[in-house]
Amino acid sequence: MDGRRLHRLGRHLIELARQVGIESSDEPIPEGEIAVLADVIDSPGSSVREITERTGFSQGHISECVARLTDRALLATEIDSADRRRTLVYPTDVLFKAIARRTAPMLDEALVAALGSSADAQRVKVLLDELADLLLPDH
Repeated sequence: MDGRRLHRLGRHLIELARQVGIESSDEPIPEGEIAVLADVIDSPGSSVREITERTGFSQGHISECVARLTDRALLATEIDSADRRRTLVYPTDVLFKAIARRTAPMLDEALVAALGSSADAQRVKVLLDELADLLLPDH
């Protein structure tokens, strides 16, 4: 595989991930909050400042997003025992259950739509799981 093809594949996978999303059908999550959720999933236990630095949003925006997502039980916060001025942010089981509940059927639909075949969609899911196992660190 050459770099151009890898880049095209990456863009296509990002589009599939957007189609699948993590928002529930009755309560959509704004893109900014999705970015915060994704960052916290990738870096649990981060401070609000660290999330701000990685996402590029203002600290006020991150604090507001974290407060809303905490109210919805998608994120949890705690005061850093080493520095009581810092708030650490963690994903919750509620978030992971929401992702799992939404992802499986929507991923199937997106893959069948992209590939035109349920059998091909199942094969791609297996291959994507294998790729993720090889490339992504365990959380």
